Amino acid sequence: MPEACLQELFSPHGACFGCGPANPHGLRLRSFIQGAEVVAQWQPDGKYQAFPGMLNGGIIGTLLDCHSNWTAAWHLQQQRQLDQPPCTVTAEYAIKLLRPTPLDSRLDLVARVVASTADRATIEAVLTSAGKPRATCRGTFVAVSPGHPAYHQW
Repeated sequence: MPEACLQELFSPHGACFGCGPANPHGLRLRSFIQGAEVVAQWQPDGKYQAFPGMLNGGIIGTLLDCHSNWTAAWHLQQQRQLDQPPCTVTAEYAIKLLRPTPLDSRLDLVARVVASTADRATIEAVLTSAGKPRATCRGTFVAVSPGHPAYHQW
């Protein structure tokens, strides 16, 4: 996926551990619009293992949280017909770890909007590896205004 991702387009100086393009120690997740869904691919590294050969659940949660948040931001941008996505934060999210996630296979993430209002979106996402779903996420992400401590701090 050589083109610019949502994070590079709208937060090129973002320092978020999960998705910030400017964080040299972060995961640097790259999310792309594909029709009505947002997709990403990510290759695990051994330093993120939970036990030999398997990815840590906290890293899985981070990937799904960031990917879902960007899906919500993109959706609200489209819904409001804005030039840039509003700054969104995680209000709540739940991860289901379905089976161990191997470190030696690329991860594929797919997220979609299942409900929204003017200032929030509920997202469902799945993380797959080696052709099998490994984890799912459902979360609510809320647009915040200037003055909020996370406002455009991606």
